[in-house]
Amino acid sequence: MKIRPFAVEEWMNAWETGAKYNIAETCVDSISLNELFELTGENKEKFLEDFCEKRLTYGDIEGYPEFKKGICKLYKTIKPEEIIPTHGATGANHHVFYSLISPGDRVISIRPTYQQLYSIPESYGADVQIIDLKKETGYLPDIEEIRRLATPETRMICINNPNNPTGALYPKEVLEQIVEIAREHQLIIFSDEIYDRLVMDGEEHVSIASLAPDLFCVTFSGLSKSHMIAGFRIGWMILSGAKNKAKGYIEGINMLSSMRLCSNVPAQSIVQTALGGYQSVNEYIQPGGRVYEQRDFIYKALNDIPGITAVKPKAAFYIFPKIDTEKFNIHNDEQFALDFLHEKQVLLVPGKGFNWNCPDHFRVVYLPNVRQLEKAMDKLKDFLSTYKQR
Repeated sequence: MKIRPFAVEEWMNAWETGAKYNIAETCVDSISLNELFELTGENKEKFLEDFCEKRLTYGDIEGYPEFKKGICKLYKTIKPEEIIPTHGATGANHHVFYSLISPGDRVISIRPTYQQLYSIPESYGADVQIIDLKKETGYLPDIEEIRRLATPETRMICINNPNNPTGALYPKEVLEQIVEIAREHQLIIFSDEIYDRLVMDGEEHVSIASLAPDLFCVTFSGLSKSHMIAGFRIGWMILSGAKNKAKGYIEGINMLSSMRLCSNVPAQSIVQTALGGYQSVNEYIQPGGRVYEQRDFIYKALNDIPGITAVKPKAAFYIFPKIDTEKFNIHNDEQFALDFLHEKQVLLVPGKGFNWNCPDHFRVVYLPNVRQLEKAMDKLKDFLSTYKQR
């Protein structure tokens, strides 16, 4: 098996320690256990006393019942038996593709998005067909392109809603059209919904599984982004829809669950506490609407720079501006980002970080403090004022 390097993580690992202004981060922030206890109202002493008594043995392969009940509280209709805990949401990706995809199966995915959604099935020998998202359509997938790519050999369609890195949120009508195509070809729907709790402007996140009760759907999520506890590496997949028609799929998924034994037992206890205490990072990090203010600031600041245009994100905490490469004489987005880092100590993620051969985009996270964002934008304007002359 051969898999492409995971470009975003390798980029961050190589360069983030050298940045004074890191606006490329993949998480909002992180919290300490003390902050977690404060947020949830958990009795710290009692929790730690009970925690220290726990046996460090294998846990329940299917996940502890109380932990899964806590996950169900995040949803309206999900039942505990539909949930399989995993080693982070990344573990859910690998688990699903390994269980359901065979060499030669066609998988439709999108780009840019989290690289696992196309590189993992590609590494298993799948015929991965990519739909490139465009700024002109608000970074929503082209429905006619999906329709063209869906064939009798197609096994699965993958989406990422809300989307990383664009911050796009799929409207219900777009999801309904995707379901219509999936229904016509009896496709498995695989939906990355890790940012589903980070939606703005009064919008509502609609899970595609809720629109397709007659199809086999796998959605996955976790608390790394929404609850700022990425280090615990706990995620989950939800198996819903036509499970009676997908017995073989579910057996394969469950078999792999038994092979990996269980998810992190101590982490499940701590994550269970978070599940019972707060719904998302919004309750912690945006008193007075901080997330909205910083999103609006970065959107305006980027669009005020001649030669840069950006679509206002509706979810997640990223914005994905497009830059006029001819105006600034940019031929290589990685080199541009490195030049910016070395001269101004500001770190961006180039479009190539998503294995996307499109040198006119870069990703910015807008949840560092606003003063840091202001400095980073000032440095970007200054840098671009001379970059064309190089």
